[in-house]
Amino acid sequence: MRPVRLVLALLFLAVPCLYAQDLTGTWQGTILATPNNVRTIVNIVKSDKGELTGLMYRPDEEYWQPTPVSAIKVQGSAVTFAITMMDVTYTGKLAADGKSIAGTWAHGAATHPLDLALVTDAAAKWTLPPPPPRPKPMPADANPGFEVATIKPGAPGRQGKLIGFQGRHFNAINFNVNDLISFAYGLHTQQIVGAPAWFATDLYDIDGVPDVDGTPSQKQQNLMLQKLLADRFQLKFHHEQKELPVYVISLAKGGPKMTKSTAGPDDPIAFFFRAFGNLTVANLSIKDFATWFQGSVTDKPVVDHTGLTDRYDFKLLWTPDDSQFVQFRGHNPLPPPRDDPSAPPSLYTAVQEQLGLKFEATKALDDVIVIDHVEKPSPN
Repeated sequence: MRPVRLVLALLFLAVPCLYAQDLTGTWQGTILATPNNVRTIVNIVKSDKGELTGLMYRPDEEYWQPTPVSAIKVQGSAVTFAITMMDVTYTGKLAADGKSIAGTWAHGAATHPLDLALVTDAAAKWTLPPPPPRPKPMPADANPGFEVATIKPGAPGRQGKLIGFQGRHFNAINFNVNDLISFAYGLHTQQIVGAPAWFATDLYDIDGVPDVDGTPSQKQQNLMLQKLLADRFQLKFHHEQKELPVYVISLAKGGPKMTKSTAGPDDPIAFFFRAFGNLTVANLSIKDFATWFQGSVTDKPVVDHTGLTDRYDFKLLWTPDDSQFVQFRGHNPLPPPRDDPSAPPSLYTAVQEQLGLKFEATKALDDVIVIDHVEKPSPN
């Protein structure tokens, strides 16, 4: 899967990890979900600051992708963690010797036993299959659409969103029409004018196969989704310019502090969160960063006024406020900030100190699309 998921995508989002006792190492066990028992590996590491993070693997999957494990907490013998992009929580009890955890894997409303054992003997560790070969890219001059696509209502009450490719299949999970238009056209939802109320409330799952071989670029993915919206949702609109409340990114005194990426423009990109306010970016221009950032974090459009054209790799650490990440957390409040003098600064300060840029709220003319016609898709 190309790492363009909003998982985030997509990609990866969770509450900050607590400082915890040492659970570092490789833990493995089997999710008892008869008849589909699933062997699972959780690898936990500790950062320089003592925070626990992890990755989850499934060694029996043909195409495995490591999935971020976050919110790892240990309170006494109680162990909890989350796999946000899978809507999974885990709760367990750590044995007195610290070498096993008896616990429960909860996926949505379903719960299954999962006991984990710390594995220190290399011979006892389950072998992971080799990762799939890098997929062949779609020809740069291709103008793809969907050969076939199914659109179904999203599961009620399911949290999180996912968008991207798994093999030949494009998937968008738990997306409303505002999300789809934002992704397809690189817009913030505030740039969509005249939308019916159901744009924000009706959730859809989409599974489609492109009509051209190869993995599409980001631009080609956008084009495919634009065609799907026009065909299956009968979307018609026109463009206008409108003054909107926006965030403007500009150069701070001293210039950018980011590292220029050595990857090529057609190489994979990265935009993922290890926690709310803990962002990793790789191989993105500032213009692309602004598009991804407004789609996942901010309550207003983000406009790039830096004039920078290079692609960059950087990390951004900040303490979010309640105006941020609404797209993912809905009405759930952010966890209260830790009473920690070393906690990351606000977004405005972090962008200037860590990236050498300014992030300011203002008003500016921006492009909007005005909805002329749209229909709900027929079920299939």
